[in-house]
Amino acid sequence: MKNLLPAVRMLLIFTILTGVIYPVFVTGIAQVFYPAQANGSLITVGETVVGSALIGQTVNEARYFQGRPSEINSMQADSPILTASSGSNAGATNLIFIQTVADRDAAVRATHNLAEDADVPADLLYASGSGLDPHISLRSAQLQAARIAEARGMVLTDVEALIDRFTERPQFGIFGENRVNVLLLNLALDHE
Repeated sequence: MKNLLPAVRMLLIFTILTGVIYPVFVTGIAQVFYPAQANGSLITVGETVVGSALIGQTVNEARYFQGRPSEINSMQADSPILTASSGSNAGATNLIFIQTVADRDAAVRATHNLAEDADVPADLLYASGSGLDPHISLRSAQLQAARIAEARGMVLTDVEALIDRFTERPQFGIFGENRVNVLLLNLALDHE
C-alpha cells in the first residue's frame, strides 16, 4: 500500500502531461506555424471543401486524371467517405491479386489504346500501401494526357503544359521521384 499511492500519483501526473498538456502544446504550435497542414491540407473551391492534398480520391470520369488504384475504394464501394486506410496485404503469388493486376493492366491498355508490349506505369496497376496516395508518377500523368485532351476538347500540348506546371520534384532534389498531385491537377483542368 505504501508504494501504491506514489504510483497512482505518478500515473495521474504523466497522464496529464503526456495526454493533455503535450498534445495541446504541439497542436497550438502547429496551428500557429502550419495552420493549413494542421487542419488536414484541405482544398476548397468557393465555400466547399473538395478534398485534401494528402488523400487520394477515386475519379471515374474520362475527362479527369485517374489516381492510383485503392483497395479501400473496392472494399467501400457503397460509401464515398473513406473510413479506413489499408493495402490489400495480398502477396505476389495470391491468385486474386494476380487477377486484379491483370484486370487493371487490361483496363489501362484499353482506355489508352496501348499495344500489348507497351509499358504500363506500376502506379496505375498496384495500390499504394495505405490506399490513399494522392500522387501519381509523371509517367502516369503523361500517359493519360491524350485521353484528357480528347475528352475535354483541349490541345494535347496544353494538357502536357499543365502536367509540367503541377509536377512536384523530389524532396530536397534527391528523395522520391517526380510526381503529380491528382486532385490539384484535376482542379486546374476545371479552370482551364
